[in-house]
Amino acid sequence: MAQQFSADLVARKDQAISTLGTLHVAGQKARIEATALPDGFFLIDAARPVAHFVRPGAHVFMDARQSSRLTQMFVPVDPDDPCRQWQAFAQLAAPLDPATWRCQRDGTDSVAGRSTDVYRVTAPSDAGFVGWIDRARRFPVQVRIADGTLIAADHIRDEPQPAHLFEIPAGIRKFDPQALIRRIQQSDVWVAPPASQ
Repeated sequence: MAQQFSADLVARKDQAISTLGTLHVAGQKARIEATALPDGFFLIDAARPVAHFVRPGAHVFMDARQSSRLTQMFVPVDPDDPCRQWQAFAQLAAPLDPATWRCQRDGTDSVAGRSTDVYRVTAPSDAGFVGWIDRARRFPVQVRIADGTLIAADHIRDEPQPAHLFEIPAGIRKFDPQALIRRIQQSDVWVAPPASQ
């Protein structure tokens, strides 16, 4: 049976502690409700792999891309090879050069009394991080990003998660920013940039 749990996402840096949101996980799917984006939530499906930002009030969803680094780090993983899923979600966020993105095992550690495998991701533009994988949960339970901030899944509650939490609600359409730009370019309000000489 797939591991199911919920948790609070908390960031710690120096002496400061802040709540980033909540996390729900069921098998290959995760939902992140970020306090910084109260009008929506992120849905992650590691099996496909896809990450969407859903805004129920606006009746739209969109590809998450670079909306939040959380969707690149807090994803369900294969505990024997988490690098594969992390690289796939980094690629979804922005095109990446495989030569500049590296991931390697960096030992073991204990987090909240549970044994974890530690992995180090090296990426350009401070996108690298260190992740602690809970093998039983098949999920990173904490990460440290380049600026030293530690983001952790705190108060983990191992409990069944309702299936509807991981579905895009009915009646919501996909928003495509590129399609909107193309429509504007074809309208009478579009002014083409001057040709470079």
